[in-house]
Parts: sequence; structure tokens; C-alpha cells
Amino acid sequence: MDNIIAGVDEVGRGPLAGPVVTAAVILDPDLPIVGLNDSKKLTEKARQQLAVEIKAKALAWSIGRAEVEEIDEINILQATLLAMQRAVSGLSITPTLVLVDGNRAPDFGIPAEAIIKGDGKVAEISAASIIAKVCRDREMCDMDDVYPGYEFYRHKGYGTKVHLEAIKTLGICAIHRRSFAPIKKQIDLLT
Repeated sequence: MDNIIAGVDEVGRGPLAGPVVTAAVILDPDLPIVGLNDSKKLTEKARQQLAVEIKAKALAWSIGRAEVEEIDEINILQATLLAMQRAVSGLSITPTLVLVDGNRAPDFGIPAEAIIKGDGKVAEISAASIIAKVCRDREMCDMDDVYPGYEFYRHKGYGTKVHLEAIKTLGICAIHRRSFAPIKKQIDLLT
């Protein structure tokens, strides 16, 4: 194979809590996967089923992440780009081209191209979007047991009414992003 394309996407840029998670996927052209799409356009059940199939059929896949502390230290954009670099460097095969969902790609040390709405246009990016979303959603559901009362299983850390009410009642916890305005505001109220 001369042209080895890795698709990269992220999930979790907008939430008030938890890491930003990225995935990089190199699909096998001989093992097509039916039903790939932007993970937000799929049901949870479909995403979970596709994630299993992607992991089984892909030539390579990898998860990259940036933790809450990194997000607060370097900002969400830089943390996302760092997580993307980590996902690509974690691949067992080095791609010849990296296609990234969005309007900017970090420096991978190999050719890369950003594609706006790429998660709905490019199979490799769709696959990455699904893997990243399933991984982060599962982790946020697990965090619900660690930090009861916030209902992370429901909103996955996004700033929903339920989540904002829980923050007012319970305060902030270790996985809240202190640099994000609603969390910053809560910290300011306490100081």
C-alpha cells in the first residue's frame, strides 16, 4: 500500500468536565464497514456496534487524550491538537496522510489536511469520530460512580441544566475544567 490514510477526530471539546478524547483510524480497504457516519448522527447502540467492528477490521487505531489539567493549562484548542498528535503517534502503522475533521490540523510530522465536516464525508474520520465518542462516553458514565450526583451518565459533562444545577448544589469536582466560564464562575463565588 502506497497511500495509507489515517482519519482523526475528537470528542469532548465543549463539555465542562472530563478529558478531550481523540482517535486515529486507518481502515482496511479490503474490509469495508457499512454505516460509518458522523458519530453525532448515529444512535448510541449503532455507535457501540460500529466501534466493535472498526476495532476488529481496521488496520490500526489509537486513542489520544488530553486531561483536564492540560486543558486548563494550555487551553482546549491546544489540548485537542495535542491529543490528536498522541492518537496518530500511537498508531502501529505510520500513515502517509492524516485527514483531520475540522478547520485545522496539528503538525504530525507527516502530510495532513483538515476537512470541515470530514466526519460525515471521509470514512476514516467517521470511524475515528465513532471510536472517540464511544470511548469518552463510556468513561464519563464510569465517572458517574466516582462523582455521584452530577449525573455524568446523562450529559457526559456538557453544560446542561441538570449539570449546572448539580454544580451549584455540590460544587466542582476533580474532573471539572476550571478554565471554562461556568466552572470559573463557581470558583469565584466560593472565593
